[in-house]
Amino acid sequence: MKITVTGSLGNISKPLAKQLIAAGHEVTIISSNADKKEAIEALGAIAAIGSIADADFLTRAFTGADAVYTMVPPNFGTTNYRKYVSDSAKNYAEAVQKAGITRVVNLSSIGADIDGGTGQISGMHDGEMVLNKLENVAIKHLRAGFFYVNFFANVAMIKNMGIIGANYGSNTRLVMVHPEDIAAAIAEELQSPFTGKSVRYITSDDRTTTEIAAILGAAIDKPDLQWVEFTDEQALGGMIQAGVPEYIAKNFVEMNTAVRNGILWKDYDARGNKPTGKIKLEDFAKEFAGRF
Repeated sequence: MKITVTGSLGNISKPLAKQLIAAGHEVTIISSNADKKEAIEALGAIAAIGSIADADFLTRAFTGADAVYTMVPPNFGTTNYRKYVSDSAKNYAEAVQKAGITRVVNLSSIGADIDGGTGQISGMHDGEMVLNKLENVAIKHLRAGFFYVNFFANVAMIKNMGIIGANYGSNTRLVMVHPEDIAAAIAEELQSPFTGKSVRYITSDDRTTTEIAAILGAAIDKPDLQWVEFTDEQALGGMIQAGVPEYIAKNFVEMNTAVRNGILWKDYDARGNKPTGKIKLEDFAKEFAGRF
């Protein structure tokens, strides 16, 4: 098949492209960074350099593909994250329609069933709604859990303060996923027939923050590492002090509040989902130790 992949050479798209190429498919990788062209071609893929804000470019990159994988890259420069994700989805939808694409696998997020109050995930909700309006196009939304790799942002906190934490407390539930497990699920869906508009959850592990602190702590020789709950104000101030733009920091605080309230997992649980990814927290802890 001919498959177009968005997301450049990111944590998901690179392993995804490798799997698809190994399976014999012709893969085009979209990247906004011209410097990535050589690395993309070294994988055996075709590089399409341009912006997802350019629907005409996307149309050209999608044309001729049997299936497309869409994702919206993080953007810490936006002042309206929800609109940024929604606008990106509209560009994808326009390109899918003009290029005559009939199958799309879209990266979404756990909690995307909720309309608002979930920080940047609210944009994923809107993105699903935009793509679902496409007629005669099969859409598979992959709702991914909390990325393990987000814990890399806590390295400085652990080193400088000897704790790990957020504006949700100990024994708070986190349903997590490894990017490589997401890539494997996307590859599976792209190579399998599906119809209509549907959702698939992809998660790797389901643990509490107390367990997370213990497992990551053991991996970095800090067996007494404790999860500490911050107030929303403390979390916001800490992120701003660390250089996160205030608007983006507020989105993270709102998302974490949804974690604290447990609302992100309600639809996941209601559908009877369980972790299916191969990479468990203990496996990721080894990666974490390597970055610590």
